[in-house]
Amino acid sequence: MSYTIGQVAQKMGLTTHTLRFYDKEGLLPFVQKNAAGVRVFSDSDIEWLVIVECLKGTGLQLKEIKQYIDWYKAGDSTLQKRLDLFKRQKKRLEEQQAQIRQYMEKINYKIAYYEEALAHGSVDILKRNACLAAEKKRVFGQ
Repeated sequence: MSYTIGQVAQKMGLTTHTLRFYDKEGLLPFVQKNAAGVRVFSDSDIEWLVIVECLKGTGLQLKEIKQYIDWYKAGDSTLQKRLDLFKRQKKRLEEQQAQIRQYMEKINYKIAYYEEALAHGSVDILKRNACLAAEKKRVFGQ
């Protein structure tokens, strides 16, 4: 199946400007143009775009994504490089997840603290709520 740039933009939640920029930067290397010079996207091009957006979302810079695409185009001799790239990004995401979990614990503590304070009409609740005091110690290390 083939798609116009507008259809792809809508499907992916991107702008046509972004898609043209990605194409210009070599991030959509297989997109064809018809006789009138209009980009015609295939399902395979959309799959590439999904990977580009995924890698971008993990913090990879566009030049690094372009490097990945160049490795892909170079063939099997770059399989290890491509695997290493995805393993690095996975490790990076796992580290971010751990950090987010720590943030969530602190936020959840503060929610519980303020809900309890509202219920008792005072922020001086840690003396009355041993569980909340213990949670504060665990979350903040105090």
